Amino acid sequence: MAYVKQRVQFGKTISEFGLIKHKIAEMAIRTFTMESMVYRTAGMIDQILQRIDHHTNDSAVQVAAGIEEYAIEDSINKVYSSEMLDYIVDEALQVFGGYGYIHDYPVERAYRDSRINRIWEGTNEINRLLIMDMFTKRAMKNRLPLLGAAQKVTNELLTSQPAMDTDDGKLFLQNGMVEMSKKIALLVVDAGVQKYMMKLADEQEILALISNIVIEVFAMESALLRALKSMERFGDERSEVQKSMVRVYVNDAFERIRNYAKQTFAAIGKGDTLRTQLSTLEKLSSFPPVNTVGLRREIADAVIKTGKYPF
Repeated sequence: MAYVKQRVQFGKTISEFGLIKHKIAEMAIRTFTMESMVYRTAGMIDQILQRIDHHTNDSAVQVAAGIEEYAIEDSINKVYSSEMLDYIVDEALQVFGGYGYIHDYPVERAYRDSRINRIWEGTNEINRLLIMDMFTKRAMKNRLPLLGAAQKVTNELLTSQPAMDTDDGKLFLQNGMVEMSKKIALLVVDAGVQKYMMKLADEQEILALISNIVIEVFAMESALLRALKSMERFGDERSEVQKSMVRVYVNDAFERIRNYAKQTFAAIGKGDTLRTQLSTLEKLSSFPPVNTVGLRREIADAVIKTGKYPF
């Protein structure tokens, strides 16, 4: 952060440029979202492990089973965090300009080191397939009521409308968008199962698109829950930056989810079926826009003022 405050171009520091503020804000938003996902997953695993009696003979088996309970979330975190790290260091290098390639500047090493994370511990492509494979297997074993919930939502969505909450800073709108995103995810899953049945596992591109939706839903909800907890504990004023981050992220992630859903429907449907699916999706996606330009400026100003990531 010291660099953007000191680097002068065209008579002012680059921290004053709108496009640099955009990058600073987006890096902070995605870091906040990554943290929220990891903290949430670790907390859920801790709750299971705390219930285990470590003096029993099978305690190690219980620990392994407890960790496995959140294997889906682990894969989600691996994919999301490794790709966001790549995004963040790439944007950081862009901020540094040509200096970013010079060994004397720390972003050079971060840029080189980040790339391996999308490969080891299972490539991100494999993890995307694993996410849906684990979902499907758990649904078949009734560990997750996925297929029943998908069918229920499919029936409900034909007559439901999104709640048109205003973006008043209380995150009611964002909560509604997260809940609708979950329903869109179930709608897409149901369409995929109806089309391919047991052969869905062979449709890797479809599985990857659905996994992208699942990843975004978990990311949105994790950031939202963290901000809501902060608001409850510290009040609205002290949580203002977190609220702004959630408002930006949920707005943008919802658009990505809608696009993934469109791509999936276009790949598996045609004719009247496709038109019905797209019409339903459009009806469910009618939320008021959020001023993400202004919010990013506020977030960037807070980061620049602090001189570092604020959390």
